[in-house]
Amino acid sequence: QVQLVESGGGLVQPGGSLRLSCAVSGSIFSILAMGWYRQAPGKQRDLVALITSGGITNYADSVKGRFTISRDNAKNTVYLQMNSLKPEDTAVYYCECADYWGQGTQVTVSP
Repeated sequence: QVQLVESGGGLVQPGGSLRLSCAVSGSIFSILAMGWYRQAPGKQRDLVALITSGGITNYADSVKGRFTISRDNAKNTVYLQMNSLKPEDTAVYYCECADYWGQGTQVTVSP
């Protein structure tokens, strides 16, 4: 069974940065694509960024140029570097792998 544990969320001012991490158990990590999603209160869960096993990335238009997804296969970990954060980035952020989900980490962007 795959288990995912996110960390790195918190409160940050607009224009600030955060780095989220998602540690994945199991030896299948290196062969799977990984995704970061987010869900704001009262809204659906939306894709933020994807990274394939080969390192190809894809981003939501709203975060292009500000967020960077990366992975370290040796550490079974995927990262989301978030720069130039805006209040509208406030949400619970989840990582996903093979339809398994982490518990989520809260990101709040506020003065």
